Amino acid sequence: MHPRRLLIGGNWKMNGDLAGGVELAEAVAAAFEPIRTNVDAVIFPPFPYLQSVARALGHSGIELGAQDCSAKPNGARTGEVSASMLVDLGVQHVIIGHSERRQFHHETDRLVCEKVHVAMENGLKVMLCVGETWEERSAGRAVEVVQKQLRGALEGLQGDRLAALTVAYEPVWAIGTGKSATPKDAAEAHEAIRRDLEHLYDRSSSAAVRILYGGSVNAANAPSLFAHLEIEGALVGGASLKGADFASILGSAATAFKGRRG
Repeated sequence: MHPRRLLIGGNWKMNGDLAGGVELAEAVAAAFEPIRTNVDAVIFPPFPYLQSVARALGHSGIELGAQDCSAKPNGARTGEVSASMLVDLGVQHVIIGHSERRQFHHETDRLVCEKVHVAMENGLKVMLCVGETWEERSAGRAVEVVQKQLRGALEGLQGDRLAALTVAYEPVWAIGTGKSATPKDAAEAHEAIRRDLEHLYDRSSSAAVRILYGGSVNAANAPSLFAHLEIEGALVGGASLKGADFASILGSAATAFKGRRG
């Protein structure tokens, strides 16, 4: 299989303000222009800023993502945002199953699965997050936990839908802590996810899925992560809020892709 461009996502979480978000998006769009043929990128701003960020990104080639969506298509769901509403705003991607949603909003694998289905039915690309806690890793259960999350989220999903799926392996203990899995640990986790996808579907269908790493990715550690072929990009948190840092990560991904092409 020919190498494909790495995908870099910037998850802004609940940070920033309108003016700052627009300024950041414009800076990232400018930095992306000279490398856009060698890397794919998507930015996930907070819901209130989606339209303004979309305008700031313009025709840069950076795609627009949302941080979550409802499992229901519409109705009496105060405070929720439906997948169709996101599409109406020009959103192309949605994060589903982030550990912060699982932890703080008690989202189950079943709910995550419902969101995956409704998002794809509305034409959204899904960035599915999976990952273990430090306690689970210390107990030797990391692969088991990730496998359970992956299988639960994809239950009932047909293989022809996998082209709209990206899996982000985000060990919970590395998110926002400054700790990062070693490139070797991350690559091994990605290999396990790939094997499980091939087991659930087949090699051809699962090959459509890019597997990213997330968890304290920064400008300094990105090159060593991207040196591993199993790591096909990154979902970046804190570093995506700093234009220069995020631009550096994008540049590292573009360089890695050119190296993979030989």
